[in-house]
Amino acid sequence: MPNIGTALKSEISRVSRKEVRAETQVLKKSVTQYRSQIAELRRRMQTLEQQINRIRKAPAGAAESADAEEEPAVKIRFSPKSLIAQRRRLGLSAAALARLLGVSALSVYKWESGNTRPRARQIEAIAALRSMGKRDVARKLDA
Repeated sequence: MPNIGTALKSEISRVSRKEVRAETQVLKKSVTQYRSQIAELRRRMQTLEQQINRIRKAPAGAAESADAEEEPAVKIRFSPKSLIAQRRRLGLSAAALARLLGVSALSVYKWESGNTRPRARQIEAIAALRSMGKRDVARKLDA
């Protein structure tokens, strides 16, 4: 005959395993539900982000088309390095270039450092400087 202690011990372990299994099944079901809810929320968030991006692009596209009508058909490129080279070619200080373009010296420094970009009118003025020589610039500064 088996020992009553071992029988009791095996019965207790069997019942405890059954209870633990029941509890883990409940937890597994909850985890599955939470995962599906998270996936649904991610899908909703992605669609909302796409809608936000579309909304952001729509007014920007309308503004760009309005700007395109004001700007000339030819795009003028600008780079800080070319501005520095052009200023040196003409033998101008940043302050003198600023007077020539009708802006502040700080603006010229910021353009050359690449921190900011000149506006369209100022880019046109910079492009006009490309065709000028040192004498033309000196005359324009004196005037």
